[in-house]
Amino acid sequence: MERISTYQLFVLTMLFQTGTTIIFGFSSAAGRDAWLAASISTVLGAMTIGLYLALMKLHPGLTLVEWYPRQFGRWLGTPIAWMYPLLLLYDAGRGLGDVRDLIPTTILPLTPHWVVLGVFMIMVAYVLFCGIETLARLGEIWLPVLIMLFIVELVLIVGSDIVQTERLLPVAGKGWDRIWAAAWPLGVTQSFGETIDFTMIWPLVKRQDKIVRTTLLATMVTGLFIALLDAVAVSVLSEATFSRSIYPLYVLIQQINVADFIQNLDALGVMYFLTTTFFKISIHIFAAIYAMQKLTRVQNSRIFILPATTVVLYLGLKMAASVLDHIETGLKILPYNLWVPLFLVLPAILLVVAWGRKLLGTKNTESQASGK
Repeated sequence: MERISTYQLFVLTMLFQTGTTIIFGFSSAAGRDAWLAASISTVLGAMTIGLYLALMKLHPGLTLVEWYPRQFGRWLGTPIAWMYPLLLLYDAGRGLGDVRDLIPTTILPLTPHWVVLGVFMIMVAYVLFCGIETLARLGEIWLPVLIMLFIVELVLIVGSDIVQTERLLPVAGKGWDRIWAAAWPLGVTQSFGETIDFTMIWPLVKRQDKIVRTTLLATMVTGLFIALLDAVAVSVLSEATFSRSIYPLYVLIQQINVADFIQNLDALGVMYFLTTTFFKISIHIFAAIYAMQKLTRVQNSRIFILPATTVVLYLGLKMAASVLDHIETGLKILPYNLWVPLFLVLPAILLVVAWGRKLLGTKNTESQASGK
């Protein structure tokens, strides 16, 4: 069985949670207070992930799709468990749909969608055949590179003399309603709620005692990173431009101009996006095929890789008729109809049932011991 280290878990968690946020922005509906909405989303998201971690502690060595049959029984728990790999494949298709929309809009306007997505999915399929360890090692290489590039980007933005921090003021000047609306449910379920994928990966971590601290640390660092990105974007672009832009963080990079020499760094933003999206889609599909392996009890999960990547490729090509439809679905339909029920409601019910059964089991054991 493949195993990953604690640091590799940290890296994969950060890259996954960053995902498409690095180009789309986060909580843009909150305007200049997007950084505050992102911070609140991070705290609530960490609590949501804490729910998953508590379930992991109650089911040592088991994955998400094994928790439900264990607590609800085979006839109820197994159908519920099957909803998760299907949802993960759908979410992977949405991520691929983001790639389909961004690349022709930015750097490859004349390249057919199927070519871009086909090449992308070939790379995803290859890394999945290599296994989670290979994906984790790749993450170890890429995360420091991305952090270094981000620092360089910040230096260039400051050097371009385009930062106006007064655009962030007054904090919550238009009230808290839009901040909370941006944080819940979308801010919590997007990326942070999706970290439920890692319930399929945590049993593969070498140091089980380090999972809780590592995962929560990665979540807080990611949240800080996203909030900083939002604050910088608003300071440079203004609230109106930030809120209107489909790809605000891509537009942010376009503003870099140091002495009319260092400019036109659009490809840097696309590279950010493609890298983190690659990891997010790969983890979505890995978790889905590993879940299907557990549910079908086959020996080798690789038999699911080609069917799963083919389904994701089809979904990516056919996801929505337009960019606006695609984004509208992600903002208004998915959070309430899929993410909240599957990321929050069902796990919360499962936790109550698992705790209740454990408590009753402990009391029964104590009663039997006292009877003796």
